[in-house]
Amino acid sequence: MIRKALKKDAAAVAALADELWPGHPDGELKSEFEVSLEDDDTAVYLLLSGSEPAGFAQCSLRRDYVEGTETSPVGYLEGIYIKASFRHEGHARALLCACEEWAMEKGCCEFASDCELHNTQSLAFHLACGLEEANRIICFTKSLGAVRPKP
Repeated sequence: MIRKALKKDAAAVAALADELWPGHPDGELKSEFEVSLEDDDTAVYLLLSGSEPAGFAQCSLRRDYVEGTETSPVGYLEGIYIKASFRHEGHARALLCACEEWAMEKGCCEFASDCELHNTQSLAFHLACGLEEANRIICFTKSLGAVRPKP
């Protein structure tokens, strides 16, 4: 079963998100989801097996430039995760469809996502679900040391 997550689901969604994005300090993801679950520009869908959370998808409306799109806002898949024992059963595609429907209800006519260059599983999933590769980029950073006041 797939349903839209509510604020009371923040802990369950955070536990799943921690498997997708590990390394966050305790409680950080739960706090973030408590806020985003009340934001009209964000939606989270839960995959449940009985009462057990088995996966989630988070989507949002992006109004800034989204690579490869021409309209605004754009529905954007922020993250999607299915527990290993529930994979390869079409659940991720169903979660993505829920996100796409939500975006259309919000007036979007385009939907987008991204993945890391090395994440071939994610790339294959996106392509299999009908998303098209828009661009590949390499991002750069450089530490400037301590912030210095302007002269």
